[in-house]
Amino acid sequence: MRMPRWKVIVMAIALAFASRALVAGQVEQRVVDVKSMTVAELEKAGDACRAQKDYEHAIQYFQEAVRKDKKSATLRNKLGMAELQAGETVQARIDFEKAAKLNPKFADALNNVGGVYFMQNKPGPAAKYFKKAVALDETRATFHVNLGAAWFSQKKFDRAINEYTRALELDPKVLEHHANVGVTAQIANPEERAKYNYMLAKIYAKHGDVDSCLLCLRKAKEGGYRDLANVYKEEEFSKLWDDARLEQVVPPPVAK
Repeated sequence: MRMPRWKVIVMAIALAFASRALVAGQVEQRVVDVKSMTVAELEKAGDACRAQKDYEHAIQYFQEAVRKDKKSATLRNKLGMAELQAGETVQARIDFEKAAKLNPKFADALNNVGGVYFMQNKPGPAAKYFKKAVALDETRATFHVNLGAAWFSQKKFDRAINEYTRALELDPKVLEHHANVGVTAQIANPEERAKYNYMLAKIYAKHGDVDSCLLCLRKAKEGGYRDLANVYKEEEFSKLWDDARLEQVVPPPVAK
Protein backbone atom coordinates (compact mmCIF):
# COMPACT_ATOMS: atom_id res chain seq x y z
CA MET A 1 0.00 0.00 0.00
CA ARG A 2 1.38 3.40 -0.94
CA MET A 3 2.16 5.71 1.89
CA PRO A 4 0.55 9.18 1.88
CA ARG A 5 2.37 12.00 0.09
CA TRP A 6 2.54 14.83 2.58
CA LYS A 7 2.24 18.37 1.29
CA VAL A 8 5.47 20.34 0.85
CA ILE A 9 5.47 24.07 1.53
CA VAL A 10 7.33 25.93 -1.23
CA MET A 11 8.59 29.47 -0.49
CA ALA A 12 8.31 32.25 -3.06
CA ILE A 13 11.21 32.61 -5.48
CA ALA A 14 11.63 36.27 -4.57
CA LEU A 15 12.56 35.25 -1.04
CA ALA A 16 14.74 32.32 -2.00
CA PHE A 17 18.15 33.91 -1.61
CA ALA A 18 17.29 35.68 1.64
CA SER A 19 15.68 32.59 3.11
CA ARG A 20 18.56 30.22 2.31
CA ALA A 21 20.86 31.90 4.78
CA LEU A 22 18.12 32.02 7.37
CA VAL A 23 17.19 28.36 6.89
CA ALA A 24 20.82 27.32 7.02
CA GLY A 25 21.22 29.20 10.26
CA GLN A 26 18.10 27.55 11.68
CA VAL A 27 19.33 24.08 10.74
CA GLU A 28 22.71 24.77 12.31
CA GLN A 29 21.07 26.14 15.43
CA ARG A 30 18.73 23.12 15.56
CA VAL A 31 21.69 20.74 15.47
CA VAL A 32 23.36 22.61 18.34
CA ASP A 33 20.13 22.63 20.32
CA VAL A 34 19.49 18.92 19.76
CA LYS A 35 22.95 17.96 20.95
CA SER A 36 22.55 19.97 24.14
CA MET A 37 19.03 18.79 25.00
CA THR A 38 18.23 16.17 27.62
CA VAL A 39 16.48 12.93 26.69
CA ALA A 40 13.25 14.19 28.24
CA GLU A 41 13.47 17.44 26.27
CA LEU A 42 14.17 15.56 23.05
CA GLU A 43 11.20 13.26 23.60
CA LYS A 44 8.90 16.21 24.32
CA ALA A 45 10.11 18.05 21.23
CA GLY A 46 9.69 14.93 19.09
CA ASP A 47 6.15 14.44 20.35
CA ALA A 48 5.35 18.08 19.55
CA CYS A 49 6.71 17.74 16.01
CA ARG A 50 4.67 14.60 15.42
CA ALA A 51 1.55 16.39 16.62
CA GLN A 52 2.29 19.14 14.08
CA LYS A 53 2.97 16.52 11.37
CA ASP A 54 6.57 17.71 11.15
CA TYR A 55 7.89 14.17 10.89
CA GLU A 56 11.32 15.09 9.55
CA HIS A 57 12.26 17.00 12.68
CA ALA A 58 10.45 14.52 14.91
CA ILE A 59 12.79 11.84 13.53
CA GLN A 60 15.81 14.02 14.30
CA TYR A 61 14.73 14.54 17.90
CA PHE A 62 13.94 10.88 18.49
CA GLN A 63 17.16 9.74 16.81
CA GLU A 64 19.16 11.89 19.17
CA ALA A 65 17.09 10.69 22.12
CA VAL A 66 17.75 7.08 21.14
CA ARG A 67 21.45 7.81 20.75
CA LYS A 68 21.52 9.12 24.32
CA ASP A 69 19.29 6.39 25.75
CA LYS A 70 19.89 3.19 23.81
CA LYS A 71 17.85 1.02 26.19
CA SER A 72 14.52 2.84 25.90
CA ALA A 73 11.95 0.76 24.02
CA THR A 74 9.47 3.64 24.21
CA LEU A 75 11.80 6.08 22.44
CA ARG A 76 12.67 3.51 19.81
CA ASN A 77 8.96 2.89 19.18
CA LYS A 78 8.30 6.63 18.88
CA LEU A 79 11.14 6.90 16.37
CA GLY A 80 9.52 4.12 14.37
CA MET A 81 6.16 5.90 14.43
CA ALA A 82 7.69 9.12 13.12
CA GLU A 83 9.51 7.20 10.38
CA LEU A 84 6.35 5.35 9.42
CA GLN A 85 4.41 8.59 9.16
CA ALA A 86 7.21 10.04 7.04
CA GLY A 87 6.93 7.10 4.64
CA GLU A 88 10.16 5.39 5.76
CA THR A 89 8.46 2.01 6.08
CA VAL A 90 11.51 -0.26 6.11
CA GLN A 91 13.38 1.77 8.72
CA ALA A 92 10.22 2.03 10.80
CA ARG A 93 9.92 -1.75 10.97
CA ILE A 94 13.56 -2.03 11.99
CA ASP A 95 13.01 0.36 14.88
CA PHE A 96 9.75 -1.30 15.95
CA GLU A 97 11.57 -4.63 16.01
CA LYS A 98 14.37 -3.10 18.08
CA ALA A 99 11.78 -1.71 20.51
CA ALA A 100 10.21 -5.15 20.84
CA LYS A 101 13.62 -6.70 21.40
CA LEU A 102 14.41 -4.18 24.14
CA ASN A 103 11.08 -4.97 25.80
CA PRO A 104 9.53 -8.29 24.68
CA LYS A 105 6.35 -7.40 26.58
CA PHE A 106 5.86 -4.11 24.73
CA ALA A 107 2.55 -4.87 23.02
CA ASP A 108 2.44 -1.62 21.03
CA ALA A 109 5.80 -2.27 19.42
CA LEU A 110 4.77 -5.79 18.40
CA ASN A 111 1.49 -4.47 17.02
CA ASN A 112 3.41 -1.85 15.04
CA VAL A 113 5.72 -4.47 13.53
CA GLY A 114 2.60 -6.32 12.43
CA GLY A 115 1.18 -3.09 11.05
CA VAL A 116 4.18 -2.54 8.79
CA TYR A 117 4.02 -6.10 7.48
CA PHE A 118 0.31 -5.63 6.80
CA MET A 119 0.98 -2.40 4.91
CA GLN A 120 3.53 -4.31 2.85
CA ASN A 121 0.79 -6.81 1.94
CA LYS A 122 2.30 -9.58 4.06
CA PRO A 123 -0.70 -10.71 6.15
CA GLY A 124 0.99 -13.91 7.36
CA PRO A 125 3.85 -12.22 9.26
CA ALA A 126 1.43 -9.44 10.24
CA ALA A 127 -0.90 -11.93 11.93
CA LYS A 128 2.04 -13.43 13.80
CA TYR A 129 2.86 -10.10 15.45
CA PHE A 130 -0.75 -9.06 15.96
CA LYS A 131 -1.34 -12.34 17.82
CA LYS A 132 1.60 -11.58 20.09
CA ALA A 133 0.21 -8.11 20.81
CA VAL A 134 -3.23 -9.54 21.63
CA ALA A 135 -1.68 -12.14 23.90
CA LEU A 136 0.10 -9.42 25.85
CA ASP A 137 -2.90 -7.07 26.08
CA GLU A 138 -6.19 -8.72 25.26
CA THR A 139 -8.17 -5.61 26.23
CA ARG A 140 -7.00 -3.45 23.30
CA ALA A 141 -9.78 -3.33 20.72
CA THR A 142 -7.43 -2.02 18.03
CA PHE A 143 -5.20 -5.08 18.35
CA HIS A 144 -8.20 -7.32 17.66
CA VAL A 145 -9.21 -5.23 14.66
CA ASN A 146 -5.70 -5.52 13.24
CA LEU A 147 -5.59 -9.28 13.76
CA GLY A 148 -9.04 -9.58 12.22
CA ALA A 149 -7.82 -7.64 9.19
CA ALA A 150 -4.87 -9.99 8.79
CA TRP A 151 -7.14 -13.04 9.01
CA PHE A 152 -9.56 -11.55 6.47
CA SER A 153 -6.72 -10.88 4.05
CA GLN A 154 -5.87 -14.57 4.27
CA LYS A 155 -9.54 -15.50 3.71
CA LYS A 156 -9.79 -16.94 7.21
CA PHE A 157 -13.19 -15.40 7.68
CA ASP A 158 -14.31 -17.23 10.82
CA ARG A 159 -11.18 -16.09 12.64
CA ALA A 160 -11.68 -12.55 11.34
CA ILE A 161 -15.26 -12.50 12.62
CA ASN A 162 -14.12 -13.67 16.05
CA GLU A 163 -11.56 -10.88 16.31
CA TYR A 164 -13.93 -8.16 15.09
CA THR A 165 -16.61 -9.42 17.46
CA ARG A 166 -14.24 -9.20 20.39
CA ALA A 167 -13.12 -5.72 19.28
CA LEU A 168 -16.72 -4.51 19.32
CA GLU A 169 -17.24 -5.97 22.78
CA LEU A 170 -14.31 -3.89 24.00
CA ASP A 171 -15.17 -0.73 22.04
CA PRO A 172 -18.48 -0.47 20.13
CA LYS A 173 -17.08 2.39 18.02
CA VAL A 174 -13.74 0.87 17.12
CA LEU A 175 -14.70 -0.24 13.62
CA GLU A 176 -15.93 3.25 12.79
CA HIS A 177 -12.45 4.55 13.57
CA HIS A 178 -10.97 2.00 11.16
CA ALA A 179 -13.51 2.43 8.38
CA ASN A 180 -11.04 3.85 5.85
CA VAL A 181 -7.87 2.16 7.03
CA GLY A 182 -6.67 -1.33 7.77
CA VAL A 183 -7.99 -4.12 5.61
CA THR A 184 -10.44 -1.91 3.67
CA ALA A 185 -7.58 0.19 2.36
CA GLN A 186 -5.93 -2.91 0.88
CA ILE A 187 -8.95 -4.44 -0.83
CA ALA A 188 -8.79 -3.50 -4.49
CA ASN A 189 -11.30 -6.13 -5.60
CA PRO A 190 -14.90 -4.77 -5.33
CA GLU A 191 -16.21 -8.30 -4.74
CA GLU A 192 -13.90 -8.80 -1.77
CA ARG A 193 -14.80 -5.38 -0.39
CA ALA A 194 -18.49 -6.27 -0.65
CA LYS A 195 -17.83 -9.52 1.20
CA TYR A 196 -15.99 -7.61 3.89
CA ASN A 197 -18.93 -5.25 4.37
CA TYR A 198 -21.33 -8.18 4.57
CA MET A 199 -19.17 -9.75 7.26
CA LEU A 200 -19.23 -6.51 9.24
CA ALA A 201 -23.00 -6.32 8.84
CA LYS A 202 -23.30 -9.76 10.40
CA ILE A 203 -21.15 -8.72 13.33
CA TYR A 204 -23.12 -5.52 13.90
CA ALA A 205 -26.39 -7.44 13.70
CA LYS A 206 -25.17 -9.86 16.33
CA HIS A 207 -24.41 -6.91 18.62
CA GLY A 208 -27.76 -5.25 18.03
CA ASP A 209 -26.36 -2.23 16.17
CA VAL A 210 -29.05 -2.08 13.49
CA ASP A 211 -27.98 1.23 11.94
CA SER A 212 -24.39 0.09 11.38
CA CYS A 213 -25.61 -3.29 10.15
CA LEU A 214 -27.87 -1.71 7.53
CA LEU A 215 -25.13 0.69 6.45
CA CYS A 216 -22.76 -2.21 5.82
CA LEU A 217 -25.46 -4.15 3.99
CA ARG A 218 -25.99 -1.16 1.70
CA LYS A 219 -22.26 -1.05 0.99
CA ALA A 220 -22.25 -4.78 0.31
CA LYS A 221 -25.20 -4.35 -2.06
CA GLU A 222 -23.53 -1.44 -3.87
CA GLY A 223 -20.44 -3.61 -4.23
CA GLY A 224 -22.46 -6.36 -5.89
CA TYR A 225 -22.41 -8.93 -3.09
CA ARG A 226 -24.16 -11.97 -4.54
CA ASP A 227 -25.51 -13.65 -1.42
CA LEU A 228 -27.44 -10.82 0.21
CA ALA A 229 -30.52 -13.02 0.38
CA ASN A 230 -28.73 -14.97 3.12
CA VAL A 231 -29.75 -12.27 5.59
CA TYR A 232 -33.07 -14.10 5.77
CA LYS A 233 -31.36 -17.41 6.50
CA GLU A 234 -28.50 -16.61 8.87
CA GLU A 235 -29.40 -16.48 12.55
CA GLU A 236 -27.31 -13.38 13.22
CA PHE A 237 -29.85 -11.31 11.25
CA SER A 238 -32.96 -12.89 12.80
CA LYS A 239 -33.82 -9.83 14.92
CA LEU A 240 -34.04 -7.73 11.75
CA TRP A 241 -36.33 -10.04 9.78
CA ASP A 242 -39.41 -8.07 10.82
CA ASP A 243 -37.73 -4.69 10.44
CA ALA A 244 -39.04 -2.72 7.46
CA ARG A 245 -35.68 -1.03 7.06
CA LEU A 246 -34.08 -4.36 6.19
CA GLU A 247 -36.64 -4.92 3.44
CA GLN A 248 -35.69 -1.57 1.92
CA VAL A 249 -32.08 -2.73 1.58
CA VAL A 250 -32.65 -6.41 0.88
CA PRO A 251 -36.08 -7.38 -0.42
CA PRO A 252 -37.37 -10.55 1.24
CA PRO A 253 -37.54 -13.70 -0.85
CA VAL A 254 -40.75 -14.26 -2.76
CA ALA A 255 -42.91 -16.89 -1.08
CA LYS A 256 -43.44 -19.94 -3.26
